[in-house]
Amino acid sequence: MSSSSQPKSEENDELEAAVDQAISACGGDMRATIRALIVANDYLESEVGELMKAVSRAYARGRFNSYSG
Repeated sequence: MSSSSQPKSEENDELEAAVDQAISACGGDMRATIRALIVANDYLESEVGELMKAVSRAYARGRFNSYSG
């Protein structure tokens, strides 16, 4: 087994564990699991949108300096 496949395997194991946990949290109901994930994704997308607006306003007010490298 090459060392480059090791991290990928660990990531896959973590992903599989998260999938199992989500399904278990929804009592094994796949449709309920998908529904819950869609609702969570919609919530996170709206949060990102709100944060982007807040950062934009702060940037426009001069609270952030542009990155100069």
